[in-house]
Amino acid sequence: MTLPTDPYREATNALYRRLNYERVGLPQGSQGLMLGRMRRLMRRLGDPHRRLKFIHVAGTKGKGSTSSMIAAGLSAAGYRTGLFCSPHLHCLEERYVIDGQKIDRNDLVRRIQQVEEIARLMDDQRPESEALTFFEITTAVGLIHFAEQNCDAVVLEVGMGGRLDSTNIVRPLVSVITSISLDHTNQLGNTTSAIAKEKAGIIKRGVSTISGVTDPQARREIQAMATLRQSRLWQVETDYQFEEFPPTRPIFEPSPSSIHLRTPAQDWGLIRVPFLGHHQAENAALALTVFDAIGQLGLNVSKSQVERGWQGLTMPARVEILGKEPWLVIDGAHNVASAEALADTLKSHFPAMTGKTVLIFGTTREKDISGQLKAIMPEFDHILVTRYEHNPRACPLETTRDAVQGLGRSVDGLFEKPQESLRKAIEMAGPNGLVAITGSLFLAAELREFILNLNCNPETGAN
Repeated sequence: MTLPTDPYREATNALYRRLNYERVGLPQGSQGLMLGRMRRLMRRLGDPHRRLKFIHVAGTKGKGSTSSMIAAGLSAAGYRTGLFCSPHLHCLEERYVIDGQKIDRNDLVRRIQQVEEIARLMDDQRPESEALTFFEITTAVGLIHFAEQNCDAVVLEVGMGGRLDSTNIVRPLVSVITSISLDHTNQLGNTTSAIAKEKAGIIKRGVSTISGVTDPQARREIQAMATLRQSRLWQVETDYQFEEFPPTRPIFEPSPSSIHLRTPAQDWGLIRVPFLGHHQAENAALALTVFDAIGQLGLNVSKSQVERGWQGLTMPARVEILGKEPWLVIDGAHNVASAEALADTLKSHFPAMTGKTVLIFGTTREKDISGQLKAIMPEFDHILVTRYEHNPRACPLETTRDAVQGLGRSVDGLFEKPQESLRKAIEMAGPNGLVAITGSLFLAAELREFILNLNCNPETGAN
């Protein structure tokens, strides 16, 4: 007897069988990363990306938030707007969004099958070590989908780095670099200057670049590349300036900032930021400056359209509030800069707690664990250590515990299962306290799914 098949599971399983650096970790340096095979794949698929207008977004942190704000503004202005983002938290469909709606499962299956058919033919002609990867296939699926859906614009988020990322086959309307800090140092380099060189690889000749980078060494690298490639460079503090108006520390509810932005094109006046945190004020200013740059190319977005598009905009697992008694905050901070941003946001945007503050922390083996902990631990009365379950890159409990103790703090519990750490944290915090879950998007995805009781594929592409 032949059992019925599930086309969705068959298609996604075919993808997950491919080399997936999001699950196994990236290779040392740029080994295994190349654009040639991605270009060959797209050529066999008819180069659908050549029919699209892209805003290409790279950066160490802030890519997802900035991309979401750009896409929301464009959609509100009436443009059919695609958003390609990675990683996903719960299901592959999250990577492909048009005007706020995820791709239909049937469409996703059809696109995967279309790309896999060509990819298998290509793989048969090459050594196994040169087979197309998970991220290359998922990128191709997105480019086909957005082209066939006749998108007016596509916000395309870089996966990792920039220069050799599979998204870097496109020629965008503008290139965007959100920030530079230390992350993926084994692959991109252990200085902000080296990392900036990789991120600046998305800068194209004659295409404007919008940069929110403030690190001096990184700025020099971006300036050098922009000069070399004759790209008009719009830099924060130099070419566009913004003033943040953070909320007075609230008594009852967390509250976002507003910003006043001036760019070479206009004075935007005062605009409310859709997300919590000073880092999100920086991202919002960058997104607004992008609107001015693409406005000169025919994609016009007004202040009122931005305000409408940003109203009610959410970002899962980015200082996301999932409960109030106690406050339950989930954030996918997975490097030192992101941990610092989370700590700052908790101090400045949340009410003072009369109950206990409890940190649930679990991270990935290759991260700067001590650096993350040093940034975030001072905000918490208690620390619980756990690990995510559905990815082999999880840091062992004992390693994380030793890192906590090495910084002079004690651990209040080790939990093999993250759900158990959550139950304990809520009990410890009490109704007037706060529980924060952070350290990795893998951990954020698993506990978010548990909290919301989602029925999702356990495969995640988190970082």
